[in-house]
Amino acid sequence: MNLVAHKETELEYVLEDQVGYLLRLASQRHSVIFQKHAVAGMTPTQFTTLIRVAEMGEVSQNHLGRLAAMDVATIKGVVDRLRAKDLITSRPDKVDKRRTVISLTENGNVLVSDLRSTGLIITRETLAPLTPKERVTLATLLGKIS
Repeated sequence: MNLVAHKETELEYVLEDQVGYLLRLASQRHSVIFQKHAVAGMTPTQFTTLIRVAEMGEVSQNHLGRLAAMDVATIKGVVDRLRAKDLITSRPDKVDKRRTVISLTENGNVLVSDLRSTGLIITRETLAPLTPKERVTLATLLGKIS
């Protein structure tokens, strides 16, 4: 693997050694595993959104977007789809009527338990080729570049 060279000029471009290419392959593998275990037809963005709402209890839509690493338009679409599935509810903020507050419905609360246990299975299967030490290292390094 030619990711590091002693001098910048010695670094040769080999696609299979490029971090973007390797991340895309890993992401594709993870996506296949996610779809195999998907609960109730959840997409990864819907999954993330429901987990974040469950963690927060109630959260503004804007803050939820930041917590879920989604832009304003994306989080709005995800919220709309989850609301249509009766998994979340939204209401105007009591103090600031311009803000929308999101929370889980009863159906959403029930589903979150399944999502959490399935999420652990997905992570375990995604990381199966790695040793326990490598799993920690990978998570640490990905956290550094995220």
